[in-house]
Amino acid sequence: MILLISDLHLEEERPDISRAFLHFLDTRARQAEALYILGDFFEVWIGDDAMSPFQHGIAAALRRLSDVGTRIYLMHGNRDFLLGKAFCREAGCTLLSDPHEVQLAGEKVLLMHGDSLCTLDVGYQKMRRLLRNPLSLFILRNLPLGTRHKLARKLRSESRSQTRMKASDIVDVTPGEVQRVMTQHGVKTLIHGHTHRPATHDMQIDGQPTRRIVLGDWDKQGWALQIDENGFNQSAFALD
Repeated sequence: MILLISDLHLEEERPDISRAFLHFLDTRARQAEALYILGDFFEVWIGDDAMSPFQHGIAAALRRLSDVGTRIYLMHGNRDFLLGKAFCREAGCTLLSDPHEVQLAGEKVLLMHGDSLCTLDVGYQKMRRLLRNPLSLFILRNLPLGTRHKLARKLRSESRSQTRMKASDIVDVTPGEVQRVMTQHGVKTLIHGHTHRPATHDMQIDGQPTRRIVLGDWDKQGWALQIDENGFNQSAFALD
């Protein structure tokens, strides 16, 4: 069994989500061969050197899962793209590139966070390219902690206000970009998060059946995609 989740946006202000995640690790995830977390695991991440006791606690819980044999893979999201190797060493997980090809249930599958697919959001894509530039990442990681905290608060505030003002199609994936990426990687299944719109979209690309599976976010309920002998099945569950 393989499990995939995304968009937990873990933070101390949402203890209900944190408790649900820790319970998920201690129960369902212990039965899994691998757990994939496809971005926005944390609501904000300003650097491995700024980890709070809360974040260390999450890392310790992941390490306990890793120590019993479940492989854990983590991908950057737009909220936690500064998450780095030090956290992964502490948590016993492997950091994946975005996009990432993987064999699941005998099929080559493409995993993404999903924000790069939202190409109609031109302003966001410009900011994404700027922030993900290696030089920008170096500068961000070496800013004083106080400056990083202020910058993170500013970016979160701007992101929330701008998202509310944008049309729904702008903050969703662009169909043409989905087709381009899937064709480029030669896959029939794409799995991503980011949009908080859980669904399975059946499509046709070059006359071939394909599908795009969107992972749900953890807010009013939790979501997990399970891959086993019964196929690819995503379901929601109560956070309590």
